[in-house]
Amino acid sequence: METTMTALFFSEALYHLLVLMLSLSRGVHSVPVPTDLPLCMASEPAQYSLTFSGKWTRAAFPKQYPVYRPPAQWSNLIGVTHSLDYHMWQRNEFASNGVREFAEKSEAWTLMKEVETAGERIQSVYGLLSAPAVVGGTGQMDTEFEVFARHSLMSFMVRIVPSPDWFVGVDSINLCDGDKWKESVTLELFPYDAGTDSGFTFSSPNFETIPQDRITQITSSYPSHPVNSFFYPRLKHLPPIAKVKLTKIKKTNQIISLPLEPTQSNLLPTGNEIEEKLINTPLDCEVSVWSPWGLCKGKCGDSGVQHRTRYVIMHPANNGAACPLLEEERKCIPDNCL
Repeated sequence: METTMTALFFSEALYHLLVLMLSLSRGVHSVPVPTDLPLCMASEPAQYSLTFSGKWTRAAFPKQYPVYRPPAQWSNLIGVTHSLDYHMWQRNEFASNGVREFAEKSEAWTLMKEVETAGERIQSVYGLLSAPAVVGGTGQMDTEFEVFARHSLMSFMVRIVPSPDWFVGVDSINLCDGDKWKESVTLELFPYDAGTDSGFTFSSPNFETIPQDRITQITSSYPSHPVNSFFYPRLKHLPPIAKVKLTKIKKTNQIISLPLEPTQSNLLPTGNEIEEKLINTPLDCEVSVWSPWGLCKGKCGDSGVQHRTRYVIMHPANNGAACPLLEEERKCIPDNCL
């Protein structure tokens, strides 16, 4: 409980800083910059609501599902609205120092500085967006943001907690379609590895990747190490671990509202949890290798018996394959007959 409350305290502090940065960025980068390669021809800006829904349940992801110190949860969301010439993060590219710190520790200070620098240097970033953390594998976080024709793309990240350097997110989703804004976009989200820590499990200790690897998507078969928390060889694809819905807000005379403060309401069930309970990922039993054969015991002139054993590494779940026999015996010639 103490660990969870501490994480919530830091999440609130980070959230307040993000809200402050969001307010400041609106004043600094509020004028769209002309471009020779316009992605969008919309004449007016648009406002969107973002709803992030966690789908990280024990039924869908039974292997090593974290239940304490800390339990499964989501970090704050941090994102940007930007133009084509900027990427917050990119699959198959190296993570920046800011992305590294956020993916490993949920610390956004360096990442926000990188975003601010990109906005000042090449004016490719319009503003920051943020949403409070979700204290649980399921639940929702919400925020709102604004886009312009020059800055019609949006990217964001949310760290998977606990994890070595794993996160979910979106890279450069374009909300403009010709001269119109899209009314709604829904995306299923899957885990990514930032390529900066070599841990295989949710609770792995820090183990820096040297040299740094590229950002890769984690699948049911990659990384192929059987210890990996997302390794489910019977599955062709992992179920989505989260989803995000972007909805265009109807134009009003009201000023865009800031996200709600983080509260314990993030722990309350949502309507989506009815759907999540239908996802039951089978987890097969995993056992160790056989021990060496024991001594051959028996009477002189008769055949003896020797045994070997193995133990359960992972118990089955959700109708996964049952555990095989854990002990075997065979006949033998006694080593020291009685």
